[in-house]
Amino acid sequence: MARRAGVSVATVSRILSGDYPASPATRERVMHAVEELDYVANAHARALAGAPAKSLAIVLNSVISPAYAQIAQGVEAQTAAEGRLCLVGTTGGDPERELAMVQFMREQHAEAVILVGNVVADEKYHKRMARYAQALAASGSRLVLCGRPPLGTDVPAVVVEYDNDGGAFAATSHLLSAGHERILCLGSRPGYTTADGRVAGYRRALAAHRVPHDPALEVEGMMVWHEGYRMMKERLAAGPRDFTAVFALNDLIAGGAVRALAEDGLQVPDDVSIVGFDDLQPSLDLDLTTVHLSHEEAGRTAVRLALEHEERGGAPPHVLLGTHLVIRNSARPRVS
Repeated sequence: MARRAGVSVATVSRILSGDYPASPATRERVMHAVEELDYVANAHARALAGAPAKSLAIVLNSVISPAYAQIAQGVEAQTAAEGRLCLVGTTGGDPERELAMVQFMREQHAEAVILVGNVVADEKYHKRMARYAQALAASGSRLVLCGRPPLGTDVPAVVVEYDNDGGAFAATSHLLSAGHERILCLGSRPGYTTADGRVAGYRRALAAHRVPHDPALEVEGMMVWHEGYRMMKERLAAGPRDFTAVFALNDLIAGGAVRALAEDGLQVPDDVSIVGFDDLQPSLDLDLTTVHLSHEEAGRTAVRLALEHEERGGAPPHVLLGTHLVIRNSARPRVS
């Protein structure tokens, strides 16, 4: 390019870096050479030269899940608005792959690494996250936990989480206020933070309405459509129906449960009322009453807080995003 433009290599480098006061004619010759030769800057070479491209990274369990995809969209949109690039990695829920992805993002000089996904928040997890947070902080980056609980004040991690308990309390209370007392809770996964928060809200609503808690009404399963279908099919096959309503821990579970109910000749809401959680596309298709989470805003907030914390310093921020119930037509008062 220097030969094509008739200038020195140093002049080309300085003009492309944007901090060299070249004359308009010289700049025009260099940019014309860039266009003719279809030049693309080598990010690795720039990093070695001490000028890494500004970027943030998001590492999530899967890009197939509608909830995770919405969070990733929010991260990408806000990263672009901040003039940064967005790096994306997936783990499939494998801790070893998560470790490899965090290390890779450190090597790419990401300003922040945003981890997304339901987890078992045991002692092993806390130690692993603390190591990530300390290592990233030492390299001038930071760890952001999105949709995950905080790790404690001694761990330098930004936290953006949802009020899962409050949302589940509102959803269950809606059914209880309609006269339903036998409410099937689908999607319990003891130890997993998201499910535990929503089950806690379900139980708290029962207690607030003085309805006895029956552990037999809590059914374990993953937060995917085919698990909702499986859980409901098995429940219906086990004997006479012992519930009048369902609280599904997400909309995908609700979708599978509605299909299983229909195959058994039961209609929603005439025979069984159902409420979901997330307010993503399946809820619109089902006309489902559900708890709204702003997944995209969670992604945007994670980026904003990470960059603000970089500028301001101090204790890492912790934000709890609110929820609200969206009333549609999948629940009705219990018929005696």
